[in-house]
Amino acid sequence: MGQRFSEMFPSKPTWTTADIPDLTGKVALVTGGNTGIGKETVKALLEHNATVYLAARTPEKAERAIADLKTTTGREAHFLKLDLANLRAVKEAAEDFLSKEIRLDILFNSAGVMMCPVQECTADGYDLQFGTNVLGHFYLTKLLLPALLAKSSNSAANEPSRVVTTSSIGHNPGRLDFATFKDGPKRRKAWTQTLYFQSKLGNIVFANELARRYGDQGLVSTSVNPGNLDSDLYRYMPRFLHSLVQLSLYPCSFGALTQLYAGTAPEAADKNGQYFIPWARPGKPAKAALDTQLSKELWEWCEEQVKDL
Repeated sequence: MGQRFSEMFPSKPTWTTADIPDLTGKVALVTGGNTGIGKETVKALLEHNATVYLAARTPEKAERAIADLKTTTGREAHFLKLDLANLRAVKEAAEDFLSKEIRLDILFNSAGVMMCPVQECTADGYDLQFGTNVLGHFYLTKLLLPALLAKSSNSAANEPSRVVTTSSIGHNPGRLDFATFKDGPKRRKAWTQTLYFQSKLGNIVFANELARRYGDQGLVSTSVNPGNLDSDLYRYMPRFLHSLVQLSLYPCSFGALTQLYAGTAPEAADKNGQYFIPWARPGKPAKAALDTQLSKELWEWCEEQVKDL
């Protein structure tokens, strides 16, 4: 069975949230934590005693999710206002977090948008999908590096910090076209699917470069394909196509498994640079994702975009 097929139709999970160790004393941040796999990830972390920051754009939606999760788990997540499509808002969110915590043990770069109308851009003029999925998460991670690399006397800090970046099986046909990252004639001629695929490739390329740059400083960076999931990520997809796709979708609770494994399983603590596939298995991304020159170029491009903020 080829990996692509097994990613789309994975066998029954052998690792579940019951296998998550006690996370007392650990601090986690989940982007897009108010819905979908983000919310399921927050739920599992709370159930295992982590201090969790639920990062989301809309306070009302976030507060409803936090209230629901408290009813379910008996524990309360902390809201962090975060708009990944606005770089100055990303900076404000990071500053807010760093004013409250000195250490961050697990960062889940989980939020994302998919197949939105091509005319939609971020507040800074970037393609909405690339700007949100890749550049926004790059900047957030960069700003949170002091907390991710911090050490303290707390025993939890003796373990490496982890950054888990959510990609997709859709990265496979992706190609990074730097001319389409910002708005312009070439970007406007592209298909929304093409822009989505490149953003998901960008997620893995970023995660791998993060692993190379900071792996020797006590940070483990991985990327994951969470699986084909029944979530509101498909809200922009035409209804008739969505109805067909739904035949092969899995519950969001399944989708959270792979990133939770990457972020919490003791055996994943030495898997720096690994790409995981459903459900919580090591896999191999597309060849382009392993291009070290491409990853260097993307990192430098991202650095250039945020240097004056």
